[in-house]
Amino acid sequence: MTTETASLLNADKVMDVRPIPCSVKHGLIIRMLLELPVGGHFILLNDHDPVPLHQQFTAEFGDAVRWEYLERGPGDFRIKISKVKALDGGSPESISHCCGH
Repeated sequence: MTTETASLLNADKVMDVRPIPCSVKHGLIIRMLLELPVGGHFILLNDHDPVPLHQQFTAEFGDAVRWEYLERGPGDFRIKISKVKALDGGSPESISHCCGH
C-alpha cells in the first residue's frame, strides 16, 4: 500500500470518504482496492449508498471482490470491501470518478 492510500485508513481499516470530493473519491477507493493484498479488506464509510461504485466493481472485477454491507443508512453507510482473488484488470484511471450522487 502506498503512503497516500495507507493514510486514508484508520486503525480499524475504515476509509472515511465522506469529506472527500466526489471528483476524486472513486479513484481513491479503487486505488485502495488495487493495492490490497488478496485476502485483505477495508471498510468504506460514506454518507450515501455507493451503488454506482458497486456496479463498477462488479463489472470490472466480478467475483474477485466481495461487497458486504455492515450499515445501510440512513446517515452512514459502511461496506466491507474484500479482495478475494487477484484482479485481472482495472486501474484508477480506467474507471469513472463520478459518484452519481
